[in-house]
Order: sequence, then C-alpha cells, then structure tokens
Amino acid sequence: MRRIMFTTLAVLLAVVAVAVAKDKTYGKGVSEGEFTKVSAILGSPDDFVGETVRVEGTAVGVCSHRGCWLELSSDVEGESIRIKVEDGVIVFPKEIIGETVRVEGVFKANSPEVAEKKCDRTKPGDEPVACTTTYEVTGVGAVVVGK
Repeated sequence: MRRIMFTTLAVLLAVVAVAVAKDKTYGKGVSEGEFTKVSAILGSPDDFVGETVRVEGTAVGVCSHRGCWLELSSDVEGESIRIKVEDGVIVFPKEIIGETVRVEGVFKANSPEVAEKKCDRTKPGDEPVACTTTYEVTGVGAVVVGK
C-alpha cells in the first residue's frame, strides 16, 4: 500500500513539474489578477492610458531584429496590440509565435506632434496627412503559457 501511495505521489509531482516547466517567464513575469481583453482596451483606449494592464493573446508577431516587441492577437478577429519592451532587457524569440502569452505593462498613447512635423505634412494641392495616435503596452514582464 505504501508503495502504491509513494508511486502515485511521485507521478503527481512529475506531472506538476512538467506543467510548470513549460511556462517561460520574461522580465518580471506577470502578477496575479484579472486580464483585460485586448478588445476592451482598443475599444476605449483613452480609459486605459497610463494604467497598468494585464493582457493575454496569441503571439502573432515578434521583432525579427532584436526581439524588442511582441504583437498579441485580440479576442476580436483582425485586432492586435503591440507590446514594446526595453531593448536588451527582455528579448522575445521568434519561436513564440503561435504561443499563448500573458503580458503586464503600462498602456500608452503615442501621439505624433505637429511641431515635430510627424503629421500635418502637405504638398501643394495635396490634402493634409492625418495625425494618427498609436497605442501600445510598455511591457515589464511576460509569460509564455505552456500547453
């Protein structure tokens, strides 16, 4: 009886160890708490600017040069959100494309400044170029969720 209990316990510990080993942490990881849907953030981005958010999605793109950003799919088809990390501090490998990733960071707006001439460019006879605000999460940590 003791042998069966010992064997069962050993098998359970091995299964838990394998499950935990599949999660890969980058940076500070992700703290406990609820995740916000990417569609909720993109639907009302001004409500989230400056806030720490936790999001989850499938990795659909990674910076091929330095691994300094990650693109996560939304829960709504055709939407995605960029996760930008500090160069060299966190490096996402291309191999995580297709994996489920959880990310934590601060949501921010990148508004082009007219004074910097990033928008409002015109040529004689052309319409003004519209200024477009882009949004991203400045990531402090991520976890690739094991399957």
